[in-house]
Amino acid sequence: MTYDVAIIGAGVIGSALFRELGKYRLSTALIEKENDVALGCSRANSAIVHAGYDPPTGTLMARFNVEGNRMYPRLCAELSVPFRQNGSLIVALTDDELPQLQRLYENGTRNGVEGLEVVDSDAVRLLEPNLRESVRGALVAPTGGIVGSYEFTTALAENGVVNGGKVLLNSEVVKIDKLDKDGVLLEDKKRDGYFRITFKNGSSVDARFIVNAAGIYSDDVQQFIGKKRFSVKPRKGEYYILDKRQGNLVDRTIFMCPSKLGKGVLISPTVHGNLLVGPDAQDGDDKEDFSTTKQGLDFVRNMSKLLSDKVDFGDAIRNFAGLRSLPDGKDFIIERDPDVAGLVNLAGIKSPGLTSAPAIALYAVQLLADCGLELNDNPDFNPNREEIRFSSLSDEEKLKLVAKNPLYGRVICRCEEVTEGEIVDAIRRPLGARTLDAVKRRCRPGSGRCQGGFCGPRVLEILSRELGVERESIQKDKDGSYILLGNTKESRN
Repeated sequence: MTYDVAIIGAGVIGSALFRELGKYRLSTALIEKENDVALGCSRANSAIVHAGYDPPTGTLMARFNVEGNRMYPRLCAELSVPFRQNGSLIVALTDDELPQLQRLYENGTRNGVEGLEVVDSDAVRLLEPNLRESVRGALVAPTGGIVGSYEFTTALAENGVVNGGKVLLNSEVVKIDKLDKDGVLLEDKKRDGYFRITFKNGSSVDARFIVNAAGIYSDDVQQFIGKKRFSVKPRKGEYYILDKRQGNLVDRTIFMCPSKLGKGVLISPTVHGNLLVGPDAQDGDDKEDFSTTKQGLDFVRNMSKLLSDKVDFGDAIRNFAGLRSLPDGKDFIIERDPDVAGLVNLAGIKSPGLTSAPAIALYAVQLLADCGLELNDNPDFNPNREEIRFSSLSDEEKLKLVAKNPLYGRVICRCEEVTEGEIVDAIRRPLGARTLDAVKRRCRPGSGRCQGGFCGPRVLEILSRELGVERESIQKDKDGSYILLGNTKESRN
C-alpha cells in the first residue's frame, strides 16, 4: 500500500496534522519510533497555552501562537481534553524590568493578543496574594491557559485513527528513498515520484508525500532524504510537580520577564489540580537525556523564590525533565523542502509549539496542497471524542454510570480517584494503552502523591487481563521497561 501522506513523529505537531488530514479523503500514516504517541517533547513540558505576547512580531512563532491559542477552547471541548483558560501574569521583579512589561504589551498587541493589561504592584497583590510583595508590576494576559499536554496529543492521534488514519508505532525510520513510478531510485529528488520509508526492523512503507515532524530528531530525518538545511539541539528543562495541597497557591500561570534562554522559571497550577514549578534551561547534545540533577532542581527552587516564598517543596511528589527542540535559527522551520519535492518540514518547534500545534497543522495542510496533494472533503469526518472522568461527575451521574457498568464503582487509584472503568476504557480505545505509563498518561492512575505505589500492581493486572497477555510481558513505559521477572507460576504465587 502507498499512503497519500506519511507523517514522521507522533508528538503534538504530527498528531495535530494527522487529525487535520482526517477531514479529507486520504490515506494517512502517523509514524513513531516509540511504543506510544507523546513520548518525546510532548510528554514533558510546562503544558502552557501561551497568549502570544512574547514571540517577535512577524515570525511564524507569533502568528501560529496567537492563531493556535484561539483554537484551543473549541478543540479541547471536541476532544474531551482538560483545558482551562486561567490567564497568565508576567511579573517585573525589579523597577528595571518595568519597561520590559510595556514592550511585551506593545509586542503582544501587534501580534493580535487580546485583553493585555499592564498593572502595578497593588493590583498584582490583589490578583495573586501569594506572590512576593516585592513584585513591582505585571503584564496580565487573560487568554493564556493550561492543558493536559499528553492527553491532548493522544486525543488528536486517536481522533485521526477514528477518521481513517493509521498509527505505526515501534517504527524507527533509518532510511528514506525517492523512487519513480517504476520503482527506480531517483537521484534528482526534485522530480515527481514517491517515497519509500525503511524502518529499523527492516520493514518499509511507501508514501506520496512526507511530513517531517520528528521533534528533536527532525534534522536527522530531513537529512535521510535531503541536503542539510538546519540542525536541532535539545534544551533540557527540569521541573517539580507538587501535591494538590499546593494547587491553589496561584490561580494564573506566573512567569518571570523572559530572557535569552526563554521564559524563565514559572509557577503554575495544572489542569489536574497540582502545582508545577520550573523549568531551568540546559543546552546539550544528548537527545535522550531526560535525567534530573541536583544542580538543575536547586536552580528551579531558588529562582521560584523570587516569585513566591510560599511554595512548600516538602509537598513535591515528582521531578521530571523535558527536552525542547532548539533550531539553529530564531524561528520555527515550516517549509516545503526546496530540494525534495513532496517533503514538508515542521522542525525546530520550540515553545510556543504546544500552543501553535493546531494552527501549524492547518498551515501544513495547505503546504501539502501546494505540493500537489488533492484535498477532497471527507463527509464522514467526526470531530468529536468522548471520555469519562468519573471524579468530575455529579453524584447522580456517578450512580447512573455504576448501575450501567459496575467497573466504574471500583476505585483503583485512590489519589486521583480513577476507577477500573476508566482504565479499561483507556486500554480499549482506538489508540489504546499498552503500558502502565500509557494508562497513566490517558487517565492518571499513578499521578498522585503515592506515584503508583498503591494502584500500580492493580493497573498491571488490568492490563494483563484486558490484553490477554502474561503479567511478565507488561512494561512500565518504553520498550524494555519490564516490571516483573521470573516464570509465570512463581510470579502469580
